[in-house]
Amino acid sequence: MTKDDQMVIRCLNCGRKNRIPRERMHDRPLCGACHATLDEMIIRCLNCGTKNRMPENRLDEQPLCGKCGATLVTKGDQDQGLPVDVTDTTFTQEVLSFPGPVLVDCWAAWCGPCRAVAPILDELASKYAGKIRIAKLNVDENTVTAARYEIRNIPTMLLFKDGKLVNSLLGALPKETIEQHLIDIMKKN
Repeated sequence: MTKDDQMVIRCLNCGRKNRIPRERMHDRPLCGACHATLDEMIIRCLNCGTKNRMPENRLDEQPLCGKCGATLVTKGDQDQGLPVDVTDTTFTQEVLSFPGPVLVDCWAAWCGPCRAVAPILDELASKYAGKIRIAKLNVDENTVTAARYEIRNIPTMLLFKDGKLVNSLLGALPKETIEQHLIDIMKKN
């Protein structure tokens, strides 16, 4: 088994790094040290900023913040054709475990070309809703994932198919170019 066939996931309970084969990610893997499930996420409340630990299987139950009681997750962002914000914590679930094509926009708030690409990606997310997932990764706030994929220039768009990186696009490209790459990745088997 090569390094590309495995993922390293840090346990949110004890902090240990666990090597998990990619094909086992859908089986609710356990930490080798404390046996906690590795599918929990930490979701920051948009109302009060408190970090809430949430098992992945409870996300559909409209979880509430433990401090202020505000709803943590709204259902259907992808169904509405909106890009999904991903973090170092949620990258595995939202991108690598997604069964299909994903475009990850690596951006930063201070980047002018990134702001120019954002409405194009919003439009493409709406147009191809249900066929391709478009995700946004803020490289300033998520340095682990940015380093893992060697993001040195922004905007950078990473194209994944079934959890594997298949292409990357650099710079503020026109809508037609980005769309053609999306069509190409959807056609690949």
